[in-house]
Amino acid sequence: MKSIKVVLWGGRLLTAAFLLAALGVAAQQPPPGVHEIAQRVDRHYNQLHSLKAGFSETYAGMGKLRTESGTLLLAKPGRMRWDYSQPAGKLFLLDGKYAWFYTRGTAQAQRIPAKELDDLRSPLRFLLGHTQLEKELVNLHLTAAPNGAFTLTGQPKGQEQRVPRMSITAAADGTILAIEAEENDGAITHFSFTGEQVNATAAPELFRFTAPPGVTIVDALPPL
Repeated sequence: MKSIKVVLWGGRLLTAAFLLAALGVAAQQPPPGVHEIAQRVDRHYNQLHSLKAGFSETYAGMGKLRTESGTLLLAKPGRMRWDYSQPAGKLFLLDGKYAWFYTRGTAQAQRIPAKELDDLRSPLRFLLGHTQLEKELVNLHLTAAPNGAFTLTGQPKGQEQRVPRMSITAAADGTILAIEAEENDGAITHFSFTGEQVNATAAPELFRFTAPPGVTIVDALPPL
């Protein structure tokens, strides 16, 4: 009986030793770095043709706090449609050539060439081009976020005069959960996304703006 007890006890010690060794190996695994997380985001979005998600947009700056929400539809190449349910009837549309701004019931719709657009919503179009986050955002660094997510922070190329910081929070599989942009005047715009539907139906006519009867189209001024 004594020998049996010794064998069993020894087996337990051996098992514990293996567990400790395994934990030690796991503890030595380095966390993913900037390059790995950026590539996960790239891989997730480069394989898509279209994307639909709910969004919530919060703006805090100039003594104002504004929260809006709605549905976002993206489609390759570089087209997007932001349909706002709050405030109802607000639309931001990017058809690949022009960006359109319109609110139902108003007398005018504004348009501006896409290449002249300086809008915090516009950087999302690169998600359905050929995503390369490490080229879109410079001076990238990585921090941990809740629930196993990660936040990549850098400065968007082409918006150096306006946006010193943009942060992208992504789940471990590369799905973007939130984007936050800080402007030079201290204003912060935060977008959060829910219910992502990959390769959602995105009919071409959804990305064409047709002015309602009586609505005048005016050319918006390019950013200074």
